[in-house]
Amino acid sequence: MADTPQIADTSPHDWKYISEGGSTIVFSYTGPLHPQFDGTALRLRKGPVSGREHTDTEQYQQPQLAETHDQGEEPDDPTIVFQSAVIERLVPRQFLPRLDAVRVERAWLQQLAHLTEAQRPKERRAKDRIDTGRRKAVLATDLVGGDGWAVEIKPKWGFLPARTHLSDETREIKTRTCRFCMHAHLKSTQGEDVSLGYCPLDLFARDKARVTRALHALWSVWLGSGAAVNNLRVFVQGRKLTPAADVPSLAPLAAQLFPEASHEGGPAHTPDEVRDALTSALLPLLLDTPVLRTLSTLQRTLDALDVEGLTALWARLRPADAAELGEGEADPDVAEWTRFVDTYLSRHPPRPESASASEAQTQTRTRAGPPAEADEDELRYQLQAYLLSASFKDCSVILRMKPGQAVGQGTITVIDLDVKGIDRLAKWAKLDREIVDAYRGIPPRDCVDAWAISA
Repeated sequence: MADTPQIADTSPHDWKYISEGGSTIVFSYTGPLHPQFDGTALRLRKGPVSGREHTDTEQYQQPQLAETHDQGEEPDDPTIVFQSAVIERLVPRQFLPRLDAVRVERAWLQQLAHLTEAQRPKERRAKDRIDTGRRKAVLATDLVGGDGWAVEIKPKWGFLPARTHLSDETREIKTRTCRFCMHAHLKSTQGEDVSLGYCPLDLFARDKARVTRALHALWSVWLGSGAAVNNLRVFVQGRKLTPAADVPSLAPLAAQLFPEASHEGGPAHTPDEVRDALTSALLPLLLDTPVLRTLSTLQRTLDALDVEGLTALWARLRPADAAELGEGEADPDVAEWTRFVDTYLSRHPPRPESASASEAQTQTRTRAGPPAEADEDELRYQLQAYLLSASFKDCSVILRMKPGQAVGQGTITVIDLDVKGIDRLAKWAKLDREIVDAYRGIPPRDCVDAWAISA
């Protein structure tokens, strides 16, 4: 690993805080010209504020994906291994970021944390921090830094489940209202800021009117919450934009969308004008790219049983462990993930992009569920499939526009395709029940799945 870049070749002052999620925090390189770090972002793992930091050979709350490594040598981050072994076989590489390992040091990480801690959201600082016990991190393509602007969208679940594996109690609810809209309702009853009004099925529809509706809904929530809800994030010249009630807070974005007007010093543009210009710039990318269709297809074919059907299959084959889905199962290693993708692709061979919706549906429908006489191997396959579906349900897409680019000539990249741990299955099954129970008895929303597969 002698060729692995050393973060100590840069100063912590050269890295600017960008954003963070539940398990990682991201910084953009802004230092002097450097062949290894120009145009890159640093993704660091986080650890709980109150917890101990792990030793050099531990993996913090991540499934172990490295098959073997030298004693004392920390393996590459699971995100790198997972993308190479799994994701790149399912999503075209031109829609994925570059991910490389980089060596980090405790003192350097501690200095970076000291410099940037005040820039982090208060609620994040209360829960976690940079894990300074790490010895490796992820160096990725910087998709939001530099000139121009970028939008990050977290699409979430892009399909309605098939009726086949749902119970009589949930079938009519789950096949009418999508999982995201039901979950948003539950969160709203708990006092959380959520993307009420946004339906992922609109974004995935590849219909101009519906995609426009989705973007407008995301904008309304972004503006109204002051960017507190993470389904939409906007970056201008590497800085995350936090809108306020006043028009000037949108000025940096307006200057990118209306460059001529900004030079002339004319009147400020209204939020609706900025929203419409942003929508016009994003629509061609979203309508023309195969990325969203790919994500929707992967989600629905990997989650062919719904967590209900998966739980029923588990109960049938593991009656003694039926109370805890996945209990006692080990996380897949690289070799098992490789075999899983082989099997998945044999069941769902890649279809030509020119295939009609009906052809794609027929192909998928014939492989929608497990064999009638499912065995332990099939159970293991379905557990892995659901884990992988969760990665595609929780990822983000970044649409980046550089100065001078014509409308529709930006780039779209899928990020945050992290591997999920099998110990989360039971929690997801419990959450599923809570979401559906909370939605009973209210006027349902009709969510339309443009790529629905008939049962």
